[in-house]
Amino acid sequence: SWIIMTFFGMLPFILSNEIPNVTDAFFESVSGFTTTGASVLSEIESLPEDILFWRSFIQWIGGMGVIVLTVAIMPLLGIGGIEFFVAEAPGPTSDKLHPRIRETAKRLWFLYFGLTIILIALLYFGGMNLFDAINHSFTTMATGGFSTKNASIAAFPSAYIQYVLIIFMFLAGANYSFLYMAFKGKWRNVWKMDEFRAYLYLVIIAILIIMFQ
Repeated sequence: SWIIMTFFGMLPFILSNEIPNVTDAFFESVSGFTTTGASVLSEIESLPEDILFWRSFIQWIGGMGVIVLTVAIMPLLGIGGIEFFVAEAPGPTSDKLHPRIRETAKRLWFLYFGLTIILIALLYFGGMNLFDAINHSFTTMATGGFSTKNASIAAFPSAYIQYVLIIFMFLAGANYSFLYMAFKGKWRNVWKMDEFRAYLYLVIIAILIIMFQ
């Protein structure tokens, strides 16, 4: 599935002649779907908007996982679906939120999509144009980092935008099982989980180290 999606993802780069080299186009597609964030491109802003959107979109799809999406929309893959889900669900653990794996995948994608919409709105009302807000929301929720600007977020000299992105990067880096429990109001269950506390403490320690360097 990953190989097929990666080859499919590189076609717009090649057909548009924006990345005519097959190796480079393949690298860009792999980087997108795996949310690695590395790029062969040095001049981002010269690309047409449809290619910029495609880069962000494949990263957004990869952020939750191709297989999780497939399990959510194709019930015919119910057999063996749990193995696919465990391999693809964001976070070291894959606690089932619902007895049926397809329902779990759907709920995770609903949460992922909902957070993306909220982030788009916050960025748009914070001064970004709609195109940039959509693209940066896609890549922030995927924790990948593709941007529509050469300077990335530095191209937006706004403390509001930076703080919003910091908050959503933190949320996107967490296990989505935790986010789902928080969404359901089960805060005690979230705090009892060692993984979430370790994640929070590590982020705080990293922030303090960087601040006082």
